[in-house]
This record gives sequence, C-alpha cells and structure tokens, in this order.
Amino acid sequence: MEHPEPKVWAVDGTPGDSVAFGLSEVFPGRVPDLVVSGTGYGPNVAGLATHSGTVGGAVAALESGVPAIALGTGGLAAPDPVTTVNAMDPTVDFAVRPIDRRLRVRARSGPLLPEGVGLNVNHPVVGADGRGTASGVAVTFQDRQPVLAADFTDSGDGTWKVEAGPELRPGARGGDVEAVGAGRIAVSPMNADWNTGPVERAMTSALVAGLRP
Repeated sequence: MEHPEPKVWAVDGTPGDSVAFGLSEVFPGRVPDLVVSGTGYGPNVAGLATHSGTVGGAVAALESGVPAIALGTGGLAAPDPVTTVNAMDPTVDFAVRPIDRRLRVRARSGPLLPEGVGLNVNHPVVGADGRGTASGVAVTFQDRQPVLAADFTDSGDGTWKVEAGPELRPGARGGDVEAVGAGRIAVSPMNADWNTGPVERAMTSALVAGLRP
C-alpha cells in the first residue's frame, strides 16, 4: 500500500483488495456513501462479469454493506487500446449523472442504493476515436454466454500456455451483450451472492430429501 499524496492511495493487489483496504484503513470507523470500481479496460458483460476484477471490487463493497457501482468501457470486438482509453472519458462522465442527479436525489440523505444491490454499468466504444456518444441507456441483465473461449497449448516442458479468443453468440434479448453491441450503455442491477430463486431451492430440496451423511 502507498499513500503518494493526500486523498490518494495505491494498492498493489486486486480491486477487491483495494476496497478491503479502503474500508478498513482509509475510512476507519465510518462508511463511504458509495464505492465505484473502475472504469476498467473492456466490458464486464456476460461471462466476463463473472471473472472481472472490476466487478469483484464492487462485490467486495456490497459484502460490507456499502453501495457499489462497477464501470466497464469497451466493445465486444478485440479492444483497440487508443479508442478504448478515449471512451473512458464518456464512461466516467455518464457515471456521474445517475449518481449526482438520480441516486442522491432519490436517497434523500439515505442509502444511495437498496441494501445488497449494486449496478454493473458498461459503456461501449462509439465513434472512430472512441469519444462518441452512446445511442441510449438500457436496463439489462447479465447474458449467460461465456463470450471468450480458452485455448490451452502444451509447451512440451511440463507447462501450458493459454490464449483466449472471442466466442460470441447473438445477445439475449434485453441482455447486456445486446445493449453494448448496439452502442447502448448497459446498466445491470447485481447483488453480492450466488443465491437462486424458489424453483431452484425446491429442486435442490427434492434432490437431497432423505439423504444422510
């Protein structure tokens, strides 16, 4: 951990490590109103969200009872470094609007988001230089597809190399992949646990009924 200047801390670790350190040491005895994780390089949609360090930072905050937003910047094609970095400016500009104009007003000095609920916000790369304006904003859900496929190669010396390539299917209607692919900003509500609904719970109860250790 480093403290290079007032109000600035640097953590050599994951986004989740950064949030844990911040809540413990930067805000000791008091809770911040909001944790914003990102923006990160590339979108946090579909299966990418499940493995995203940026989303992990937001989840770490939610686990501690702190409202959180994960921000991602990028399209679904192979990212171009220049345009993706350029698109981070409109990503951050957009993120400020719902925080300042909607969440703060509706909270009325209370929590900015319902307990345990966060937002996963993904901004596309728009325009030749990446600084264009998105075509709209969509409330979405996390698409179930993996987006990337891993390819493992035996190096012949007891080690393996892995490369990941796109394996993109058409986006589910109303999902985050569809929205970002259409140049819209995807806003998906999320929580910090992997619980399922009553149907899955009933199925599991039937599966273990009568079982003993």
